[in-house]
Amino acid sequence: MTEERYEESQLYKIRHSAAHVMAEAMLERFPEAKIAIGPPIEDGFYYDFDLPAAVTDADIKWVEKRMKKIISGRHEFSMRAITADEARDLFRDQPYKLELIDDLVNGRLDDNGAPIADPTDRLTIYTQNKFTDLCRGPHVANTKDINPKAVSVTLRPPAGAYWRGDEKRPQLTRVYGTAWRTPEELADYRQRLEEAVKRDHRVLGEKLDLFIIDSMVGKGLPLWLPEGATLRDTLERWLRAIQIERGYLPVVTPHLGNIELYKTSGHYPYYADSQYSPIDVDGDEFMLRPMNCPHHCRIYSSQPRSYRDLPLRYAEFGTVYRYEQSGELRGLTRVRGFTVDDAHLFVRPDQLLDEFKGVVNLIQHVFGALGMADFRARIGTRDPDSDKYVGDNALWEEATVAIIAACDELGLDYHIEPGEAAFYGPKLDFIVRDVLKREWQLGTVQVDYNLPQRFDLEYVDKDNERKRPVMIHRAPFGSLERFIGILIEHFAGAFPPWLAPTQAIIIPIRESHNDYASEVETLLKSRGMRVKADLQDRNMRSKIRQHRRMNIPWLLIVGDRDAANRTVSVRLRSDEDLGAMPLEAFADAAAAKINSHVQEIGF
Repeated sequence: MTEERYEESQLYKIRHSAAHVMAEAMLERFPEAKIAIGPPIEDGFYYDFDLPAAVTDADIKWVEKRMKKIISGRHEFSMRAITADEARDLFRDQPYKLELIDDLVNGRLDDNGAPIADPTDRLTIYTQNKFTDLCRGPHVANTKDINPKAVSVTLRPPAGAYWRGDEKRPQLTRVYGTAWRTPEELADYRQRLEEAVKRDHRVLGEKLDLFIIDSMVGKGLPLWLPEGATLRDTLERWLRAIQIERGYLPVVTPHLGNIELYKTSGHYPYYADSQYSPIDVDGDEFMLRPMNCPHHCRIYSSQPRSYRDLPLRYAEFGTVYRYEQSGELRGLTRVRGFTVDDAHLFVRPDQLLDEFKGVVNLIQHVFGALGMADFRARIGTRDPDSDKYVGDNALWEEATVAIIAACDELGLDYHIEPGEAAFYGPKLDFIVRDVLKREWQLGTVQVDYNLPQRFDLEYVDKDNERKRPVMIHRAPFGSLERFIGILIEHFAGAFPPWLAPTQAIIIPIRESHNDYASEVETLLKSRGMRVKADLQDRNMRSKIRQHRRMNIPWLLIVGDRDAANRTVSVRLRSDEDLGAMPLEAFADAAAAKINSHVQEIGF
């Protein structure tokens, strides 16, 4: 609860200030440039420019050197409030700033494109050295608070960004930078960047034959290859089994629905920009579904419910469709069609606390089994100054209190972040940190009093009165596509044995050993293992190299001695040679590791 938010940290101020210094240096290098926005982001900052010429590596090196000189000049960051007319005059030659000023005055967006609380506020500008920017801050007091030896600038792909994220607007040049407190932190960051390139799930996805993106099928619509489909199916089966043990009921709903369904739920038109256009079917309008919850509400309302029926826990791996700008698509982590490990719990008010805690325990169990135990919790609440939410304020308050009470009872460390709620209710998000210290928002739990009201959901209580259930939305993975993309990078494609698409490969030394290799394959498959015997007419060593590159946990080499003694010579994907093991002993040991979901592959 006491954890400092990034937006309130000194590091955030350092990066925000460094973004202004970078803009100053870029304007010195490109005096005719038009400046857009330059916010801090995770691990750094960026600034968007409309430039008269393409940026070169020489330009970037010059800008970085100039930034360090400006920083060393010990310039103060001074803030001043001005009127809109003063701002328009100050930025009269900067069309992107003029558009932002108009939006600020109309109470829509701040200088970073986010909603502001009070449109009647005077605009603020920050000045350091010779540069002034439209900005609400925060910043460091002086450039001396930025360590010049811990600042770096780069043009990392994608270097282009459309203004306001709209591909119909001008394409700008996005220059990235990073700033840290010490040179050692910067060195550690650079090392993690290098490692991230090696772990890129798009590269590994192709190398490991997991998925492809095909232009004829469409951008943002991945095709799962057999190895990837096996990985995905393994995750689904695992979570489905856990859910059934915990009383969840499987349901399946269609990929589209009548537009009236989404109007009733409120998804249409609240998320019109991210939804696909309605489809005319015999005079009725249908939509590719953007959410699964309205379908589950209709299942609930399909028959009368008693208080004895609750809680009802419906679970579905439901595919939904969202429109994403082409420039924002990225492998599996940003797609246009994705499958949510969705569940909706319909509960009595007196059951809410225990059911919410049960969902949190389930999510913690999932993360722990996948070696992703480093996470923090964020309670997203309603922004009182935004009009994007639906429902009664009293119901919102009741839901928020319930989430906080559950987190306190569980002893969960959390922080509260206004504006991060779903449009129909507050939520608890889990922010997971991977092995490269990158943070990902994964599991989510949401308490919702509004959809039951919008769909007029009821149950008959023990006093024979009709009551309204409370709805809990939850998804431990979030989306299978994004989650698998993160897992690929987290494990660098070297999945734990239980999750690996192929768990063992049998490699005969010579063709004369093929029959025994097939016998080993049959036995291990009978134990439920995913194994293959490589009987291709190729050199044994080339087979070993190939399968090591595919990150298969166990390579089983078989020859004359193995066939005679019913053993397998075990080699790990790390190339560690464990020598010969009795076939049955290997089968028992491997099955034990797979069934216990451990990360280690050695015996």
